[in-house]
Parts: sequence; C-alpha cells; structure tokens
Amino acid sequence: MPALSHLIYQNAISVNTPYMMQVSFALLGHLRGGPAKVAVVSSAVNGLVSASSVANVVTGGIFTIPLMKKAGYGGVRAGAIETASSVNGQIMPPVMGAAAFLMIEYVGIPYTDIIRHAILPASISYIALFYIVHLEALKLGIQPMMASGPTRTPLQKLAGWGMGISGTLVVMGAVYWIGTGIQAVAGAAATWVLLAILAALYLWLLRIAARHPDLPQDIDINHPVRPQPWPTVRAGLYFLIPIGILVWCLSVEEFSAGLSAFWAAVGMLFQMVTQRPLIAWFRKQPTGPAWRLGWREAIGGLEEGARNMIGIAIACGTAGLIVGAITLTGLGLRMTAFVELVSMGNVLLMLIFTAVVCLILGLGMPTTANYILMATLMAPVVVELGAQNGLVIPLIAVHMFVFYYGIMADITPPVGLATFAAAAISGEDPIKTGIQGVTYAARTAILPFMFVFNPMLLLIDVSYGWELALVVAGATLASLTFAAATMGWFRTRCTRLEVCLLLLVTFMLFRPDWFMDHFAARHESRPAAEMQAIAAALPDNGRLTVVLRGINLEGDELTKTVAVALPALEDAGAQDAGRKRLAEAGVTLMSLGGQTQIGGLRFGSRAERAGWEQGWDVLEVKAPNPQRWSDFWVYVPALLLLAGMWARQGRRDGGAAVGRLRATAV
Repeated sequence: MPALSHLIYQNAISVNTPYMMQVSFALLGHLRGGPAKVAVVSSAVNGLVSASSVANVVTGGIFTIPLMKKAGYGGVRAGAIETASSVNGQIMPPVMGAAAFLMIEYVGIPYTDIIRHAILPASISYIALFYIVHLEALKLGIQPMMASGPTRTPLQKLAGWGMGISGTLVVMGAVYWIGTGIQAVAGAAATWVLLAILAALYLWLLRIAARHPDLPQDIDINHPVRPQPWPTVRAGLYFLIPIGILVWCLSVEEFSAGLSAFWAAVGMLFQMVTQRPLIAWFRKQPTGPAWRLGWREAIGGLEEGARNMIGIAIACGTAGLIVGAITLTGLGLRMTAFVELVSMGNVLLMLIFTAVVCLILGLGMPTTANYILMATLMAPVVVELGAQNGLVIPLIAVHMFVFYYGIMADITPPVGLATFAAAAISGEDPIKTGIQGVTYAARTAILPFMFVFNPMLLLIDVSYGWELALVVAGATLASLTFAAATMGWFRTRCTRLEVCLLLLVTFMLFRPDWFMDHFAARHESRPAAEMQAIAAALPDNGRLTVVLRGINLEGDELTKTVAVALPALEDAGAQDAGRKRLAEAGVTLMSLGGQTQIGGLRFGSRAERAGWEQGWDVLEVKAPNPQRWSDFWVYVPALLLLAGMWARQGRRDGGAAVGRLRATAV
C-alpha cells in the first residue's frame, strides 16, 4: 500500500506540482505575503497525495523559497514556512502518507471514519499556518509582489469565493448521487457504466485542456506574473481523477485499502501513458513522441515508487522484529507498569513521554515505520492507563497522537530531514531554520494533546447540524488565537498580558469541557442493571461508558473506565434494541446473582479494541448527565474576551497612528 500511494504521489511531483503551484499563485499570488501563502496552500493540496515531506519541500520549495526571500521574509523564515507547510502534508486526508490505510487495520474502523476524524485537525492546522504567514507579513511590512488584476469590492470577492466553494460542493454531491443512482439502476452492469462515464469525462477534460496553451512548468522568480484563476484551474482538472477513484473505492464501494490503492494506481498509470498523446491528438499534432514520453513517465514513476519503497520496507520490517520480540517475550505486559512508573499515573506526563519518544525515534526512521512502532507499543498503553485513571481515550485519538509527533520529527532539530532540504534551497543555517520551523509548527504540536482530552475535535460524539458548526468554528478560532499568541501579534503587537489572555481564550475554545466539569459532572452513575436500557436510548454511534472491575493477566485487581460506540440498528424500534446494539459492538452480558458481567467479547470487535475485558464485573454505567449545561456556553466569555482585546488593540493602534502623523507634521 505505501508503494502504491507513493506511485500516485510520484506522478504528482512530476506532472501535477506545476499545476498545483500555478493554481495557488492564481488564487493567492496578489495578496500581502503572497509567496508564503502560496507555499501553504500548494503544500496542503499536494498533501492530498503526498507520501514524503522532504519531496514536498524540494518540489515546491525551489519556487516558493526564493520568492519568499524576494518578498522580504528572509531565508530562515522562508525555509521554515516551506518546511512547516510541507510536513503537514502528511496529516492531510485522504492518503496521509499511507497512514490512513494502516489505521484501518490497527484501529478497526472504516476508511470514511478515518477521514472524518482527521479532517478537522489537518484543516485548522493549515488555516493557522496561513494566518501565521499573514501575521509575519504584517510585522515585516511586506507588500504584494504581483498585480491583483481588476479591482473588486469585498462583496464581490466574497461572492467569488462563495461561488467557487459552493460549486465544488455541488459537483462533489452530483458525482456521488449520479454514481450511487447508476449503481441502484444498473445493478451488476454499474461498474462498466461508471467506467464509460469516467472515460468520457477524462476525454472531455483533456479536450478542454488541449484548447489552451500548456501551463508553464516553471515560475519566473525574478518577474513573477499572476496567472488567471479559472483558465489555470481548468487546465489540469483531469489530474484529480485518480484521487477521485481512490476516495470512491474506499468510501462508496468500501473496497479494502490495498485494492482501492491498486485501482487508483491503475488509473494513474493509464493517465500517465495516455494524457500527452490524447492532448497531442486533439491539437492535431504528431502523437508518436507523446506516446514515448508518456511511457517513460509511467516507467519512471514505477521505478521511483519501488526505489522509495525499499527504505520503507526495511524500516517496517525492523519495526516488526522489535514489536514481535516485545510481544513474544512478554515485555509488552511490563510496558504499562514502566510507563505508569515514569509518569506517576499522570496521563498528561505519559503523553509528554510518548511525544518525546516519537520525536527521538523519528530522527532516524521514516514516518510510516515510526507510526507502526509507536502505535503498536504505546497506543494500547496510553489507552489502558487512561482507563485505569477514569479517562476514556478513544483509540483513534492515540493513533493520531503518535502519528502527529512522528511527523514532527521531520522538522525538529538536530536532524529534521525536511529542514535540511529547505535550508539547502534557502542557503541558510539548517539549525536556525529548524528552530524557526518548530515555532511555526507549535500550533500542530498542541493539537494532539487537545484532541486526546477533547475527542470532539476528532468529530467524535458530534451530531451533524449546529453542534458540528460550533465545534468547527470554535476549533478554527482557537487555532488562530494560539497562532496570534505564539507570534505575539493580534491586531498589533501584543503585550505579555494580551499573550496570556490569547492563550486563555485558546484553552477555553479547545477545552470548554474542562471548565464545565467544574460546575457539573459529564456523566451520572447508573446501576449496571440498566445497561441495556441506556444502550437502547443512545443515538447512532453514541458512546456507552461503563466502569469495569476485574483481575488482569498478572493477577492484579484493577478498575477501569471504558467506552464503545454503539452502531445503529436497521430496525430502530426493535425489541431488545439495547442487547442487539451491544452484540453488534461485540459485547455479550451475563447476570450472576444480581451482578452483571461481560460474558462474551467478540475478537476484533469495537469493544475488544476499546479495552473491554471478558469476565470482568460491570460496576456502573455512566449515562449523560441531563443537568449539565452544554459545553459551548464557555464560548461566550471566550468571545467577549477576544472582542475586548480586539477593541483595545484597535484603540492603541489608532492612537499610535495619530502620534506618528503628528510627529511627521512637526
């Protein structure tokens, strides 16, 4: 699977990167600090298929770093911005550097759930970095490098962005509904019908591209010119077809990760071979040289994919030996006690210890191998110790935690391979570049701690509608306020008190539950006998939380808190719905003398992966507390603090401007 995903990415860096870069320049090149914003957005787009942060730095940085230096960012900042944006490409769905496929196996949840959990942290991380480079432009007084074209009012700009976003959503919705409609009507022949439609779409997009000149492969660093947005976008829409195939196979067809990557790679190979000859044919040009070039690109992509897979295979094999040795010797059972001893039972200290280990291992290990090792060794330990301390930590949250910090190793001195690549392009000291890059990446470093303690950031236990909107808005605003605090600049330069207030607002928006816990408990204790009734009343995919007590393999009596998401039943009004939902999650209950026990636990089920134990007693069920107010009420004082700070800085900045005018007049 990593080899197939790398093959997809190899075509992206050989053909798609100029297209992504040109689109980014067309949309953002005219803004203040435009080259830095182009670096952020182009890295996010390349991150859709990226498997290597170093390759992302090299392919995009050769254009953006010199332009950022010319704009006034300086070499160190330019390299750090490119590094921070490129590294984050691996946390961007749908591929996530092959980690999305591995999480399917380790966590045992569908691919669509992986994407749903990963999309918000990745998005707000890039939004915060975009804001950081804007603040840097304000601090340094950087002006736009390119002409913005015809002047538009703010309302016209908003309407243009709104039409672009809404149009994209409409197209995605139309593709989904047309595809599922054809499946419902055509039955067994639906695959061939969809392939015919996809081929027709491919030819139509190639014909559109052939009517216009090819996009330039390079960007003029000395005299950059902003391309026109829509002509630039339409010139390479066919590049998105293999990504669409991958997402369709995983989310709609629900193929396995390997089979989905295989069909996406087949589509990519077909595109690499045929795109140039077909464009030449539409332009009535000789197709022979185009065929030869297409075959060379396809073979080159296969060679690069195989070559890069060698290092990943060796690292993964070595990691497998370590994992196997620890499992077979029983050392894995001792790791819980060791980590608990080091952290003294404190979950926060345990997470800090895990983050440090991820960074150290990442100094000389590929991200994928680092994730495999840490997810196998540390993820179960973190979940288990959290459960023993009464904290329910979703398994996906811990896997995302170790994955994020494994990626951070690519930017962290003294090794930081991506940092060295950026420093080689900028001509600056790699250590200084790495330190600056870590400063920019701080907004990504705090996210894992936030979503471990507040799983709503992973869209866990979040209902669609106003609750989803509040979570997304609050998390986005929190990432912006944290970026402003780390930069020491909000509307103008911040005082120390204002930085502290920004950090407080950040915590209130990221962790509103922490404040509400001091007013009312999240759950109320209910007897174990009501477990099935509570399970029946929970919403679809709602989490059932219980307290278990039993004896582990080492003979120690333990009490721990566990939870499991209960799937929906097709017949919502069925009798004995609670028992059926528990059975779907893998749990079978047994009553003995008034005591409820976990009678059976299906291997590989949701409950088994979430840490439930067969034969343990159910002490109590934690039902949602109806007396507790919504956590989102904490947003109100946070927003009032932020609004007051905005107004205060506005008055201070206005007074400073008046003083400067008076001094100039004198």
